[in-house]
Amino acid sequence: MGPGPVNAHPRVLRALSTPLIGQYDPVMTGYMADTSALYRQVFDTVNEQTLLVDGTSRAGIEAALVSLVAPGERVLVPIFGRFGHLLAEIAARAGADVHTIEAPWGSVFDPEDVARAVRDVRPRLLAMVHGDTSTTMVQPLDGLGEVCAEHDALLYADVTASLGGNRFAADEWGIDAATAGLQKCLGGPSGTAPATFSPRAVEVITARRQIEAGLREDGDEENVLRIGSNYFDLAMIFDYWGPRRLNHHTEATSALYAARECAALLVDEGMKEAVERHRLHGAAMAAGVRGLGLEVFGDQEHRMNNVVGVLIPDGVGDAAVRAGMLEDYGIEIGTSFGPLRGRIWRIGTMGYNARKDAVLTTLAALEQVLRTAGGAVVAGGGVGAAHEVYQEAAI
Repeated sequence: MGPGPVNAHPRVLRALSTPLIGQYDPVMTGYMADTSALYRQVFDTVNEQTLLVDGTSRAGIEAALVSLVAPGERVLVPIFGRFGHLLAEIAARAGADVHTIEAPWGSVFDPEDVARAVRDVRPRLLAMVHGDTSTTMVQPLDGLGEVCAEHDALLYADVTASLGGNRFAADEWGIDAATAGLQKCLGGPSGTAPATFSPRAVEVITARRQIEAGLREDGDEENVLRIGSNYFDLAMIFDYWGPRRLNHHTEATSALYAARECAALLVDEGMKEAVERHRLHGAAMAAGVRGLGLEVFGDQEHRMNNVVGVLIPDGVGDAAVRAGMLEDYGIEIGTSFGPLRGRIWRIGTMGYNARKDAVLTTLAALEQVLRTAGGAVVAGGGVGAAHEVYQEAAI
């Protein structure tokens, strides 16, 4: 019940046990096409280049940044938590000229402040974290696509922690590139990064397309502007997932099965319904935390549906409470990073764990562990407050 990874859905676990097949088996290439189609619905896009990057969510981020930005090009990164710093670091390692603006942890940017920075910096790429689990905040993105298009900038969104549990509309919002991970609201194991790229982004990436020497055919030219990574070269990954099926790597078969099932679960449920499920159980968890007499961290108007930050009360040890939850109840919750390390706990209600029984059990356990640790809590207050949220929703 931390900020991720969370328990995988039983259907995803079953998919992981499916027998392996070869990467060019027609069934396998059919699975790849099917997975692309499913993730178009998850990202809410018609982008042809919607696929998987084999690697954790960070692999998806690095593939996007190294493929979209050439050395020396400007990148603007608005930072409101740990993962904005990560985007800035990866972009800098890719040779970009990185510019940043910062907001206090626990808040988000006014989109007009971001738009003003775009006008001032004139970046090639605006790289935004959508939901930052380090602070539990979700950044509004609507309108930024228009600003970027007006100034010939691309808009990239890291939706690792938000996709599937918070509204995300790639096409409506003018998102040029977005990457995610399975281990949060998608309800799967870490190790696969779903990604989508607009035609504008594809044009930029394929302008640096380079076919490996061992695969080159007549008409394939070398490109002096090639992308600086082989493994994370999205132009080559596009060719692997596209009609030519040019070999790039050996597709992680079991991971693809899991990713496909994660998307199928969300599509079967309905994306609006999945977001509402996360909102409801996140609201119940936040109400329960307050019902115990604890304070919820950050700007609640912009809190992610799927993670609640809890200010650690005075006189209670961060590590001791987390250890008690894990050892006595088998429930894991998280701390945070940087200025919030040891100041807040992060409790997730996401993916398969966005359920009433998981919320109520966690709140009941937290009450007992806090009492044992000497914390002042309202007896039954957490479960009672969460029940009120569920009763209002007729659940």
